[in-house]
Amino acid sequence: MLSAGGCEVVILDLDSSHNSLKQRIACSRRLAASQVPSVVMADDDLRPIAVELVRLGAYGYCRKPPSVRDMKALLHRAYENSSLRQKLQTAQLELEKTRSCDQMIGCGAPMLHVYDLVRRVANLNASVLITGESGTGKELIASAIHSMGSRSERPFVAVSCGAIPETLIEAELFGHEKGAFTGTVGAREGYMEQAADGTLFLDEIGELSLSTQVKLLRVLQQREFCRLGSNRLVPMRARLIFATHQDLGEMVTRGKFRQDLYYRINVFRIDAPPLQDHAEDIPMLALHFLQHYSELYGKPMEEIEPEAMALLRAYAWPGNVRELENVIQRAIILAQSNSIRAEDIPRNIQEEGIVSIDDYHPAGSFERQLRDYKVKLAATAVRDNNGNKTLAARSLCISRAYLHRLIRLAEHSPADEENMITEECTRELGVV
Repeated sequence: MLSAGGCEVVILDLDSSHNSLKQRIACSRRLAASQVPSVVMADDDLRPIAVELVRLGAYGYCRKPPSVRDMKALLHRAYENSSLRQKLQTAQLELEKTRSCDQMIGCGAPMLHVYDLVRRVANLNASVLITGESGTGKELIASAIHSMGSRSERPFVAVSCGAIPETLIEAELFGHEKGAFTGTVGAREGYMEQAADGTLFLDEIGELSLSTQVKLLRVLQQREFCRLGSNRLVPMRARLIFATHQDLGEMVTRGKFRQDLYYRINVFRIDAPPLQDHAEDIPMLALHFLQHYSELYGKPMEEIEPEAMALLRAYAWPGNVRELENVIQRAIILAQSNSIRAEDIPRNIQEEGIVSIDDYHPAGSFERQLRDYKVKLAATAVRDNNGNKTLAARSLCISRAYLHRLIRLAEHSPADEENMITEECTRELGVV
């Protein structure tokens, strides 16, 4: 059945009447190899075997007979975790086929558009301008263009124009001869020569001074340059890709950027989308960073709990993907278990995910308004009790499990929410 595919979650019911320990372990290992999440169900006598199966790769364990409510929650988490991992693996495999976007993660429409533009321009020797906010991955896009094109075996040289002092930028770009200026010990190749037949990526192009812009424009027009202190012309063979987080058109209007240079570099433009515009990729990115940094730090991590993931999805991410990466790193360091919890997320993200009761404005159906108000009550109670869910549930006179369900409501689609609301209302009113 596993080989045939189509199975999303397996419930493994342990029965003491048949199957040897060896057969059970073989079954669990087969499930783990198939990457289909399995939930082990066993009575108290078989608990040691169930724990061993979980150690061997099963997702979780519950006692028999199980609570339907707890079983549903466990199955939901197992399916969500497996689904996100499968999406991540599918995206990585798809990107590996293109040889271009192996370091870029995301399947949302904005990212798919970026991938398409990368493929279109990769083999063309045209100047590319990559724009976007800081932390959106502009250098990754430039690297993808280089990797997919015919220059992939040649050097990729990345230069941050804003990190080089204005007095040294020309020497760094064009190189210099011995004695060209005070302090030079010998001749040195500039970044343009180092790039050779490869790609030269000039990041933060808007930071160049007007005088340097003039010299760069000449290089782009003549496809040749001179080292400082030399009259010998050196051919410019590298492909140039530019990036900036500034509005170059507005800088042209203010006289801060040359109009002719702007038209020269803006031949083919790619806009790197802010993370907020493809928020559907947040779970995939978060799991990617979780896997990468847990291996890097030697601290095995299995998942991001639903409450923590809900906070990540609700945050605006002004620092974009780079901020998300830093948050996951910090959470891994702070985590005291093998999963990231809501309390491991920075305080500012927790607070942004909580809406004050005073800000509540009813909208939608009666059930929807009731759901929204309940969720806001729960979130406010958690905040007022400094993240302690036990105290928060006690202050609302509800169970801790019910508080968790209210928090998880934010992760479901509207249709799922309506069904969960109906169940919760029925349970609260005592209707069977």
